[in-house]
Amino acid sequence: QVQLVESGGGLVQAGGSLRLSCAASGRPFNDKAMGWFRQAPGKEREFVATISWDGGRTLHADSVRGRFTISRDNAANTVYLQMNSLKPEDTAVYYCAASVGDLGNSDYTDYDSWGQGTQVTVSS
Repeated sequence: QVQLVESGGGLVQAGGSLRLSCAASGRPFNDKAMGWFRQAPGKEREFVATISWDGGRTLHADSVRGRFTISRDNAANTVYLQMNSLKPEDTAVYYCAASVGDLGNSDYTDYDSWGQGTQVTVSS
């Protein structure tokens, strides 16, 4: 498995921005799709975005499309989530995950490595 460590979370006012990073180590990850998921208290884990192994294909959840952007730098073994126009409903723990495949999708069961999560809190 690949080890994943998220960073960049924090407290921000509504309308603000944050950039999450996910650093990978262990087995090579540049042949795998990567994803971001989130989980708010009392709610189920929710798909946020995914990116293919080469960055050529991305998919964003309807709730974040146009505000969030996933990207990756394979040379740096890092995946990013740029979050703009944040809303209080974006408050959650955000998790980075490595897929078993190379294209990526919204099904969390297709991801076999997970980070510990980073808290994002958006105040109104």
